[in-house]
Amino acid sequence: MGLFEDLSRFLETRLDEFLRNNPHLELQALEEQLREQEEDTLKLIADWQRQEQQLQEKILETAQEIQRWHERSGKAKAAGREDLLKASQEREASLLRQGNQLWGQMQGIKDRLAKAKELQKQIQIRRQEVHTKAARVSAERAKARAQETAWETTGWNQSYGNIGSANDPLEQVFQRWEADEELERMKRNL
Repeated sequence: MGLFEDLSRFLETRLDEFLRNNPHLELQALEEQLREQEEDTLKLIADWQRQEQQLQEKILETAQEIQRWHERSGKAKAAGREDLLKASQEREASLLRQGNQLWGQMQGIKDRLAKAKELQKQIQIRRQEVHTKAARVSAERAKARAQETAWETTGWNQSYGNIGSANDPLEQVFQRWEADEELERMKRNL
């Protein structure tokens, strides 16, 4: 186990170091991670919306059952059937408890759904921020590469007018240097 943990730690360290040295790749990885989180959040939202819909249907069915047993209780009372009245009232009370539980579950789902939607908005905002930053870093890298290329080819692309003419600054420097050397040589010979 120790060897695998050490190897895992080493690889994670190297990956972190690589990403720090290549911020554009780190931003791409972060953007991909945020995209996956957003997809997961959207799936969760869809699942909770489906659960909410199912609970609403169960609540409606339970409400219809409560109404039916309430009417039966009324019939039993009107007919003087105490045995049926008590049983129907117990059934109605049981259905009311079940309805309250379903209602509570639905409220819990609605709360989770609202939080998930807020999280999804936050992820979208963060993802847009990362995308903007990645675009900026990419543009800066392209600009830096263009400058490097320009600096590397400056000598090739510069024009000094007529190369070798008296107006060429480099030609003038060499002529002075060569003249000074010639003077020095002549002094030594005398």
